[in-house]
Amino acid sequence: MGQQPAPFNIMIVGQGGRLEYEALLFTASLRAYSPQFSGQLYIAEPQPGPLWDRDPRMSSPVKDHLAAMGAQVVPFETRHFGSSYPQGNKIEGLQVLPANQPFIFFDTDTMITGELTDIPFNFDRPAASMRRGPTWPVEELYWPGYTAIWKSLYDRFGLAFESSLDLSQPDEYWERYLYFNAGWFYGADPAAFGARYTEYATTIRDNPPDELVIQPLDPWLDQVALPLVIHGLGGGRPGPAVRGLDGHISYHYRMLPLFYATASDAQVAMLEDVTAPNKLKKLLKLHEPFKRMVYQKRGHKVRALFDRNNLPRHERAIRNQIKSAGFWMR
Repeated sequence: MGQQPAPFNIMIVGQGGRLEYEALLFTASLRAYSPQFSGQLYIAEPQPGPLWDRDPRMSSPVKDHLAAMGAQVVPFETRHFGSSYPQGNKIEGLQVLPANQPFIFFDTDTMITGELTDIPFNFDRPAASMRRGPTWPVEELYWPGYTAIWKSLYDRFGLAFESSLDLSQPDEYWERYLYFNAGWFYGADPAAFGARYTEYATTIRDNPPDELVIQPLDPWLDQVALPLVIHGLGGGRPGPAVRGLDGHISYHYRMLPLFYATASDAQVAMLEDVTAPNKLKKLLKLHEPFKRMVYQKRGHKVRALFDRNNLPRHERAIRNQIKSAGFWMR
């Protein structure tokens, strides 16, 4: 066990629909499996406004139960993203966190499966999840290449490009360039992080460098801006001490069918234990995927389709196999 980290807060996004039920699972699993966590869990809730097609708020019964589990639901106003890019909630929602206090953001479709305080975080060196693939930039017939695209972004914001590179990887290979999954990230000051993240993401969206002219930014915008933010704040790739966040301490499952297809036996048992209490079950059963996958045991039918020791390499193949069997839900 490493040195005890400084106290820190956690933020997830709470929004009406699937995310509010995922927020219940996240909160319940945090309380059950990271009992030493002494910071505050903040659930950032976008409020109705001109950038939303419909009311994005969570239902009152869900908010009440989140509060009963010790989470603090905090509203925020959407000024830049909204329905056109709901992933922007993780960027704008950082404003609900207390400034100058270390933080970790998690995507709401995450389950805590171990003691977070066992990880020796260095919050002064921000980092994010390395559980990613070569999703962006997209190789196109007339594209300028990885180096030209990434360097144009670093140059746009006055950042040092060369020092971001992993020189153990070959030139024009995607892993040479700083790139994260935005499923979790952490830093020392959410106010500074959020301000920079907002500036970079909106600039890239509204005024991209010429090198990005044929590159898609939806849904990748958060992951395009994130490495620039982290590098600009003196951070980089996480060290081995943090690997539990993509392993035995947290699990970014994305969709319940994928959880049952890929999680370990121990993680499945943890999910089913933590969702068993009646008050929580009553709420989670309102969401069809929880009702069918967890409580009606459809998840175990999904699980039987796969050998955990020999899973398909790509998530798309796993999704397709689940869909072919008629078990896909989201």
